[in-house]
Amino acid sequence: MTRREIRDSAFKLVFEQLLRSDDIQELYEIAEEIDEITVNDEVKKLVDGTLAHKDELDNIISGYSKSRSISRISKINLAILRIALYESIYDDNTPMNAAISEAIKLSMTYTYQEDTSFINGVLGAFSRDRSGEVKENA
Repeated sequence: MTRREIRDSAFKLVFEQLLRSDDIQELYEIAEEIDEITVNDEVKKLVDGTLAHKDELDNIISGYSKSRSISRISKINLAILRIALYESIYDDNTPMNAAISEAIKLSMTYTYQEDTSFINGVLGAFSRDRSGEVKENA
């Protein structure tokens, strides 16, 4: 499975969990039963990590979303943003620019153009601030 396929499956599960509020283990079982979403250890690691840090990620999103409160961000956009931020912060194997680029690709596949612009704006602002922090600490 490619990293993009892992991310796509993880996105679908995170999004589904936002819609249904079911336990993620139950969603894994359903996904395996219907065999439409691949669930393996890499997908579970990305989903579980994203969900474990949900509140922290939402605080970051709130800080960078100037035009929408977290409750007004569509669930599909929220799932994409959470995964991208989780990867940017916690996955040492995924450079921030790659996480952002992949989030934009997910957005272009599953959302409207204005949503892609919104996601790009939030992640771009986060990235610029993080780059500034790294330079200041060097």
